[in-house]
Amino acid sequence: MTVRAPETADVEAAYRQCETITRQQAKNFAYGIALLPTEKRRALSAVYAYARRIDDIGDGTLPVPDKVAQLADARAAITALAAGTAADAAATRDPVLIALRDAADRFPVPLAAFTELIEGCEADVRGVSYGTFDDLEHYCRCVAGSIGRLSLGVFGCADPSFASPLADSLGVALQLTNILRDIREDLGNGRVYLPADDLARFGCTLTPPGPDGGTGTVAGPMAELMRFEADRARGWYATGMQLMPLLDRRSAACTGAMAGIYRRLLEHISARPEAALAARMSLPGREKALIALTALAGIGRGRRRTSTPKPAGRP
Repeated sequence: MTVRAPETADVEAAYRQCETITRQQAKNFAYGIALLPTEKRRALSAVYAYARRIDDIGDGTLPVPDKVAQLADARAAITALAAGTAADAAATRDPVLIALRDAADRFPVPLAAFTELIEGCEADVRGVSYGTFDDLEHYCRCVAGSIGRLSLGVFGCADPSFASPLADSLGVALQLTNILRDIREDLGNGRVYLPADDLARFGCTLTPPGPDGGTGTVAGPMAELMRFEADRARGWYATGMQLMPLLDRRSAACTGAMAGIYRRLLEHISARPEAALAARMSLPGREKALIALTALAGIGRGRRRTSTPKPAGRP
């Protein structure tokens, strides 16, 4: 059945809740999202809030079968939303779905991309590991490239077919940065993302904790491997950042701030990989704010594209 549109007051309250989730939980993205005009800021907050819900299922403490069931429910809800139909409870009582539905009515948000995020989270839940970088790239496109394409739907651009692969590539770069930042934490949770091929090439091993617990063990020249993976991520940033001239000023500033924060984090990790293995690295709030302000001030110079960016794909 087609579901009636929620009341205006419900929509406003729903957006406020999504923006609160974003401010409280989007430790890096919030700085970029804050640079958007109101409608785009609210829409992207709705995208983030639903993505966060999916991530929280994957990272939660429920047994695996329960997580898989909840992810299936999330997939059904977003499929119904994309089709314009949904159960009454999902359509009129869930603030995040209310806001997301309104955002999709206002902007060409490719809601089906959420199913790729769910696919990636299911891989996490089932403990999938990656033999080659091609395998890992697919995962990165699912969990982060999907967010890039959803964000592009909010940003808008003159040539979505050209811009979409660039947004996807930027998502891969961000996710590779996350993987390098979280090696130790992920290992403690039984997850190894670095490709087995790369680990073998550098003579490294990552062994998750056994049934008695612990943090797992790291062996081999991990600093060399991490710098190699950081170089790989830089190539994906170089491709993904070709998206910038295709966006309007505020959307480009938002993208530049988010990417700038992650690229700065990547440089810290690459400079001190041993420290990154010892403790989760993050940038201080002042540094993030400065990057965001620099992105806002810097966009506008040379805004018009004077040459055609190289095709998107593998760096």
